[in-house]
Amino acid sequence: MIGLELGFMRPERLWALWALPLLILVYLGLTWRKRARVNRQSSALSVLFPKRQAWKRHIAVLAAIASLASLILAWATPNGFVQVPRERATVLVVIDVSRSMAATDVKPNRMEAAQQAAKEFVNTLPAGFNVALVSFAASATLLVPPTSDRGAVTAVIDKLSLAPSTAIGEGVYTALDALALIPPDPDHPDEPPPAAIVLLSDGESNTGRKSAKAAEDAKAQGVPIFTIAYGTQEGTIVQDGQVSRVPVNKAELRNIAQISGGKPYEAESLSELREVYANISRSVGYQQVEDEITERFVGYAVVLGVIAALGAISLGARWP
Repeated sequence: MIGLELGFMRPERLWALWALPLLILVYLGLTWRKRARVNRQSSALSVLFPKRQAWKRHIAVLAAIASLASLILAWATPNGFVQVPRERATVLVVIDVSRSMAATDVKPNRMEAAQQAAKEFVNTLPAGFNVALVSFAASATLLVPPTSDRGAVTAVIDKLSLAPSTAIGEGVYTALDALALIPPDPDHPDEPPPAAIVLLSDGESNTGRKSAKAAEDAKAQGVPIFTIAYGTQEGTIVQDGQVSRVPVNKAELRNIAQISGGKPYEAESLSELREVYANISRSVGYQQVEDEITERFVGYAVVLGVIAALGAISLGARWP
């Protein structure tokens, strides 16, 4: 995938692009001369010899000019950004297990849907990735240290249980502490792999260290946080016989992601949560690398050249 930025290793060759407007002017001039010549012919001859379909000629010429433009860009040796899969990384999955996760606005309830989607997400990560699991309520616990054993992580996800209060900042700090437990790569023992935190929560912090400060510390360590604001504003739970509203605090989670250099997401259903996890999997599973992409422009030129050739053939190779 080409990024938004495009550069050239031989930009001085782009001067050849000036030939394109000249060719367009020549074509327009020939077309105007041909039209004037036809208008001078008698109407009877026009009936006997209908005009050819001009749109085919226009498409053929434009395709030929576009093909030439692609060849000139290829001649200038373009370089852009391509996405390549990461060979190694660590993903720290941080899940809110506060009592508000019992709300049934997400079927069957927030907790069960979150468990199901989290297990699917863990199993989609590349085999070379390490995965850690952290849960948090009033405090945070590292349930599974960084490991490549997907079965160990999913088994513990199934056993998550609810507890009172919400300490999002503690969840982030516990995930950052787990970085020290990442198994070293025997091929690159002195190079720590990139890491990212994927944090799912439905509430706002009401205890523990500040989540904004935790996000700042995550950024300082180069660990972006992808947050998922999970649930709807209509969520409720029954506690001590009383119905309590448990709306999602999207602002706090968005702030955490922005401060850390990650990205905020929102999900109000299991299907949306699956889609969010799929997007995050693509984000952490691939990296953008600058690379020469000359062959792409050559390919574009070939395709456009074929279109131009087909157009010329359909017209009997007759040009203005």
